[in-house]
Amino acid sequence: MQAGAMKIDEIPVPQGTLIAPYAEKEAHYTDCFETPVSAPVSLETFVYAFYTQPLFKAERVVLRLLAQQASTDAEAEALAKGTTDRFAVWQVKGRTPAEILMADRAGRTMSWLMVTEDHLRFGSVVVPQRTKSGKLTLGPVFHSLIGAHKVYSRALLSGAARRV
Repeated sequence: MQAGAMKIDEIPVPQGTLIAPYAEKEAHYTDCFETPVSAPVSLETFVYAFYTQPLFKAERVVLRLLAQQASTDAEAEALAKGTTDRFAVWQVKGRTPAEILMADRAGRTMSWLMVTEDHLRFGSVVVPQRTKSGKLTLGPVFHSLIGAHKVYSRALLSGAARRV
């Protein structure tokens, strides 16, 4: 699929990545989007571009207002460089030279970024909750927003890729 003129594909979650174990867990939602790059990009460059792009800055405003959690470009830079494990409502859950996995404070959602020699990847995890009857569910709100989530994910990846 295209986001603007940029090629963005939804692909299966790659095996062996930080996000892969969640794709195997019961009732968890995972996704992975990728876009090609013409030259290798460092994880540091990708993380900074992702969290400081205009579209994500709009999300940061929402988080500041609704979650009372402000964030700055300097904090995004510290996250990118690996000198902090926190950014806005997220905390680093795992990091390798090519990947970063971040979980929100409640542990219900995670964001994942990965660089390969020729692609940038962005994925999400949504962790289910147990109902009173014991069934794992993502809930009706998530299911109603999945289409919008996928459009937004593609737009975020496209915006970051344009900045690297």
